[in-house]
Amino acid sequence: MIGYLRGRLAQKHPPGLVVDVNGVGYELEAPMSTFYALPAVGEPVQLHTHLVVREDAQLLYGFATEAERRLFRDLLRVSGVGPKIGLALLSGITVEAFLLCVESGDAAALVRIPGVGRKTAERLVIEMRDRIRALGDGLLPGVPGAAGGAVAGGPQAEAFAAMVALGYKPVEVTRLLKGVPGDGHSTEELIRQALQAAAGR
Repeated sequence: MIGYLRGRLAQKHPPGLVVDVNGVGYELEAPMSTFYALPAVGEPVQLHTHLVVREDAQLLYGFATEAERRLFRDLLRVSGVGPKIGLALLSGITVEAFLLCVESGDAAALVRIPGVGRKTAERLVIEMRDRIRALGDGLLPGVPGAAGGAVAGGPQAEAFAAMVALGYKPVEVTRLLKGVPGDGHSTEELIRQALQAAAGR
């Protein structure tokens, strides 16, 4: 198993990239979340990796963070979810936002991601619910509920669901809610401040 690659970024053409490790070029596929974090071509890079072995191919996937790789691996264990859908999910939603969707039962937000249908989204919410605490624990200390407390029904989850219902993309909602200063806000206050921040972009 290849756990990570450290070398020089030789090529990047989403969703594919090549990492030169001591003269050997490793071809990988990666979600857009990882592409956003990549350096310029020719610069040093290190990626967490996951190898998928099939009868007709060996495919290597790269991730900027351990949290992304762990979520990808857990997604592959869900019935009907393969690497293609796993990459689509990580490209369309952050790990933090995905955890919130699952804990709050918000399958509708997942359906908005290209390639994810209603049945797949509902299956993800059901099957991932028992796994997300292990995923979040120690990796995502800033996510409410990731290391213990319940999110369902909490102000953060309610604000998240409301803003997604308003048409905001999950990734954008996560960014806006993270930008709200202080804690202990009500759902309405969270939404108000997040919307003000969105209007001020």
